[in-house]
Amino acid sequence: MGGRGKSRTQRKHFRQSSENVWKRSKPDPSSQDPDSTGNLNPTWTPFATQNSAFDEYYKEQGIVPPEDWDAFVAVLRTPLPASFRINACSQFSADLRSQLENDFVQTLQAEVAEGDEAEAIKPLPWYPENLAWHSNFSRMQLRKNQTLERFHEFLKLENEIGNITRQEAVSMVPPLFLNVQPNHFVLDMCAAPGSKTFQLLEIIYQSTKPGSLPDGMVIANDLDVQRCNLLIHQTKRMCTANLIVTNHEAQNFPGCRLVRNHESLEPERHMGQLLFDCILCDVPCSGDGTLRKAPDLWRKWNIGMGNGLHSLQVLIAMRGLSLLKVGGRMVYSTCSMNPIENEAVVAEVLRRCGGSVELVDVSNERPQLLRRPGLKKWKVRDRGVWLCSYKDVPMYRRSAVLPSMFPCGKNCQDLVDSNHKVEMGDDNDKGVCGNSEDGNQAAENPGTYKFTEEVSDLPLERCMRIAPHDQNTGAFFIAVLQKVSALPEKTKDGIPKQDGEPENQDIEDSKVLQVESLENTPEEALEVVTVIDNKPNTDVETSHSGACLEEDSEEGQKPLKTESIVKMTPGKRKLQIQGKWRGVDPVFFFRDEVTINSIKDFYGIDERFPFNGQLVTRNIDRGHVKRIYYVSKSVKDVLELNFSVGQQLKIASLGLKMFERQTSREGCSAPCAFRISSEGLPLILPYVTKRILHACPGDFQHLLQYKTIKFADFVDAEFGKKAENLTPGYCVIVLSKGKREPPELVHVEESTIAIGCWKGRASLTVMVTAMDCRELLERLLVRFDTENGSSVHENRPSNNAVDEAQGPNGIDDSEAPNGVDDSEAPGGDNT
Repeated sequence: MGGRGKSRTQRKHFRQSSENVWKRSKPDPSSQDPDSTGNLNPTWTPFATQNSAFDEYYKEQGIVPPEDWDAFVAVLRTPLPASFRINACSQFSADLRSQLENDFVQTLQAEVAEGDEAEAIKPLPWYPENLAWHSNFSRMQLRKNQTLERFHEFLKLENEIGNITRQEAVSMVPPLFLNVQPNHFVLDMCAAPGSKTFQLLEIIYQSTKPGSLPDGMVIANDLDVQRCNLLIHQTKRMCTANLIVTNHEAQNFPGCRLVRNHESLEPERHMGQLLFDCILCDVPCSGDGTLRKAPDLWRKWNIGMGNGLHSLQVLIAMRGLSLLKVGGRMVYSTCSMNPIENEAVVAEVLRRCGGSVELVDVSNERPQLLRRPGLKKWKVRDRGVWLCSYKDVPMYRRSAVLPSMFPCGKNCQDLVDSNHKVEMGDDNDKGVCGNSEDGNQAAENPGTYKFTEEVSDLPLERCMRIAPHDQNTGAFFIAVLQKVSALPEKTKDGIPKQDGEPENQDIEDSKVLQVESLENTPEEALEVVTVIDNKPNTDVETSHSGACLEEDSEEGQKPLKTESIVKMTPGKRKLQIQGKWRGVDPVFFFRDEVTINSIKDFYGIDERFPFNGQLVTRNIDRGHVKRIYYVSKSVKDVLELNFSVGQQLKIASLGLKMFERQTSREGCSAPCAFRISSEGLPLILPYVTKRILHACPGDFQHLLQYKTIKFADFVDAEFGKKAENLTPGYCVIVLSKGKREPPELVHVEESTIAIGCWKGRASLTVMVTAMDCRELLERLLVRFDTENGSSVHENRPSNNAVDEAQGPNGIDDSEAPNGVDDSEAPGGDNT
């Protein structure tokens, strides 16, 4: 953002106009006169929203017709309107959509400039079910305009809770063209900050009933550790058991392929590798499509930004295709307008794949999304010279300017073979084509040399370009690729096959993830998955299935190869078990039957809930685990495969926090050592038969408002008596719909609302974050007022009663372990 790193006072100068984003210029100590606006701070000037090199480059490339250029640039110089998406899986998605349609649409229209026919907020017409919305207010306007405060607070709260995601409109497009289904395995190769990953998870969870999980899963990967933490924080709002976050270079993402030992493995027990039905390949790029939200790019932009990323983008795209199942889709996308990062990459990928990958025509999909066809011709700009073909590249620049950057993607030898116009010399010192006179002449006379422009013969018009002035968005590029057959072992231009591809045979989809079950305790699992010594690049063997493991580790991310390293941290009473990857807590399957059975008995968890093999933990503190996470069957299969191949995946986060150990004195004395986390409660609630109370709307609201209430102060005396009679510990409070429900079994529907509470000696204390309480209160007030025609603000407990029940922070800390159920930090043990 343009205001990043600036003080609050400095950011207030942002105004929506043709020159409305500000930056700091060099201060002039002698200048103390007021500026034209009367401010005594004249050291601020507008961001320069012009760049002659930018204009020259994109005019020459013809990314928009000449008659559109003025409108195109004019929109680029205005702030990007805010947009957001309702989480389709949210319990309150219908309520949020109704509030937008029936409340904010009317109340915000008054804020639109007089004479402006644009709507204040409106649903994006190309996004399904009115779940994505566009506003005509910039993000700065939302922050600074007092009349928009209620709407801004709504966006902040719902975004933090996870009911909506604030996301650029064009960023929502790529997942829509993947055709993701609930049973699909999906890879997001460059996932941070996580808005697209969240969107993919929403699609996976579509039509999933309460208490169940979809068969599919998402692996979200990013190279940068800090961005991985941001990704974890973003996706944690989804409360999903179907996600793994990894930390790898995208171009070297592990294939998790186990080489089979044919003498020891039966044919029907063959193990495969991790392949995906859908892959989102949103690669690192120059980002000049984001000029509207990052206007400092105007002064930073240069031609080398795109040229320098081209090779990496090709490598990432090829790696993605090697991990894609036959018949699967991969979407390649960038937030760049540069054809060197877009069409040139797609063309090179198609050439390397030699017919095994097709560029899909999606022009009939999402017809309300205005898009332009991809380019079939473009030029390469290097050192002030326009180059139309690789033969025009001077010899000394051929290490930087590659054949794949040009529409035909041919090197000099290819040009000789196809045109029969240039005869090769015998002197190998002259380079690839033996003659670089054309390129040298172009370098010496850039203004007079005549070039022959290349036109690609590939169907690149099937790519999509989203222009900012078509629907008031940012710019974006999207290409949809489908894998129709296995990739060739060697591509036409002699580039070796990708590491993830199988040798001498295709890996059939039916053999993917057919892994043997690892019936290990955490300690035994560690012995299985760790390796013998600390020598780099050594082959690893384990006794599991007699399999020989092949290992690929990334430079700069070398795994620790060590056998069950146990360290005592000085000054701390903690038994630290070091996993394979330095700085990352290892993952263990949790198979402590005593603990699992105590949890089942205490909460009366029905046998239908699948526990076996789907509980994991991250580290062990003197034989005890602090948190237990739940993973879906699909994630469990990936974990077992990862163990089988020596933990090739560097897992930063996975699973849904289901149980957390009690820590207070009263918590330790409770019959069960673990409580159900607020994140895991919706999933397990349909199977819980004990420790459940049904509260009337009034008492439920009071719990959310005051956090702690004494048993005698509940409106429903019978409810208070039942709560008092419970044994100490965690319990579940379900919002009653007005009729008495049997406590033996909760009939969970999409509208069922429940919270976790701690039953202490004299009161009930809510185990939910303050923000979640606030959101539930607002939703309930709207719902009750709508259904009953009246508010639930009745029979409010006296302030004295509330004050007596609460501790200094509004919570009886002596009774409730850890206060509210706050989330832990993104790093370390956080999954």
